[in-house]
Amino acid sequence: MTRATKLLPALPPPQRERLMTLAREVSFPEDTRIFEAGGTADRFWVIRSGAVSLDQQVTSVQRVTVASLGAGDLLGWSWLFPPHRWDFGAAAFSPVRAYEFEAQPVLALCEQDPQLGMSLVRIVAEILAYRLETTRGQLMERYTMHRRGGSR
Repeated sequence: MTRATKLLPALPPPQRERLMTLAREVSFPEDTRIFEAGGTADRFWVIRSGAVSLDQQVTSVQRVTVASLGAGDLLGWSWLFPPHRWDFGAAAFSPVRAYEFEAQPVLALCEQDPQLGMSLVRIVAEILAYRLETTRGQLMERYTMHRRGGSR
């Protein structure tokens, strides 16, 4: 896997058009918390402009950024998988404009159109695989830097 998959362009045009009938345009000011880890995952977004940081709470006062997302990126996949709770938190790193999709209507559309449902699951899986590969690379890089620093 060499590049990030973008949800909307990856869908065949007729399926993308059906999905977009459920989109709602939203915006988030800079530094807005979009969701918190553990919260109910009942929607997802496709970022149109701006940047979002995915983060993990490591102490009661410290969050660590685990990924940065930008235009075209999918924000949120936990709506698709039980127990439908966010795995990370997300915050607008800059002003963000996005398409918002509520999970229940999207899932109902996928029931009506199994081909769309299969395409959506496949594309989300590709996105997750890419992000996992990227995270693994970052962890290996940090481990290597730590080992070099520790052997001096």
